[in-house]
Amino acid sequence: MRAVMYSQVGVLPGVVEVADPECPDDGVVVEVAATGVCRSDWHAWRGHDPVALPIIPGHEFAGTIVAVGAGVSGWQAGDRVTAPFVLGCGHCEFCVAGDAQVCPNQLQPGFTLPGSFAQRVAVPRAQANLVRLPDSVSFVAAASLGCRFATSFRALVTHGGVRPGQWVAVHGCGGVGLSAVMIAKAFGARVVAVDRDAQALATAGRLGADELIDGAEIPDVAAEVVHRTGGGVHIGVDAIGHPAVAAASVTSLRRRGRHVQVGLLLGDAAQTAFPMDRVIAQELSILGSHGMPAVDYPAMLDLLASGALQPELLVTRLIGLDDAGAVMAAMDAPSGPGMTIIEPGRAG
Repeated sequence: MRAVMYSQVGVLPGVVEVADPECPDDGVVVEVAATGVCRSDWHAWRGHDPVALPIIPGHEFAGTIVAVGAGVSGWQAGDRVTAPFVLGCGHCEFCVAGDAQVCPNQLQPGFTLPGSFAQRVAVPRAQANLVRLPDSVSFVAAASLGCRFATSFRALVTHGGVRPGQWVAVHGCGGVGLSAVMIAKAFGARVVAVDRDAQALATAGRLGADELIDGAEIPDVAAEVVHRTGGGVHIGVDAIGHPAVAAASVTSLRRRGRHVQVGLLLGDAAQTAFPMDRVIAQELSILGSHGMPAVDYPAMLDLLASGALQPELLVTRLIGLDDAGAVMAAMDAPSGPGMTIIEPGRAG
């Protein structure tokens, strides 16, 4: 099959011919119809999040089952599926409790396993991790859920406890941030969108953001958020992964507010300092969101099927495998709003 692969950190990935994936006894092989290009893929390629090389990247995928392992029941060739980017073991205390996204024995396509920038991808642990797609949900929409949208959904709904009328600040309006804007509005919240890019802010406005703050023009973003919301937000989301952004999110919270860290903080940035005096005095919460387990997907997919959520509106570009490496490398610079989706069957 054709697949995108890189063998050295920072060297442009290219399309190669590799053997078809073997079907795991406990898994399936999926013909990839669509797969997202995510900043997490870029972090691994740049060596910020080391992976064993060579590697086929890609972890946001949807497609059709073409092979089923001997130990798998309830699934058959032709089923339309997706899966979380974290494949929990299905047996540990966290998986049993419904928290497979923090499974200590997790596997991740594109990071610990060959990923989905390919015509086919093997998915082990199928019983615990496969998600059946309704016919009304397109493969492109399902691939756009993968990491960014699902992580934002869990961040706001599970961790943030978003409610109608609450204020939500979304710091950073790339794929993760725009997902958060859409989800917050679907749940009736009021949204402050923050970014330094005018196009990203305009997109957030089209998705319903109530307030737009240009971080390139406003020297104290946190103070501006507090001013515009009459005392601060109930939920703040760092959708970029930057120490200053994370601190601004916490500082912009109202009392008993909740900050959810979605953007990755890696290397030296992982030791980010928060204003802990404020956290204590105002009883603020600092939470992390690392994907979403398969057991929580049905509620999100129901909202897609109803039209309340339309993640395909966040997709700004469809490409084939041949362009995938260049698009991922282009994330060295701000890449603008929205998501890029690879369709392995697309020519050119």
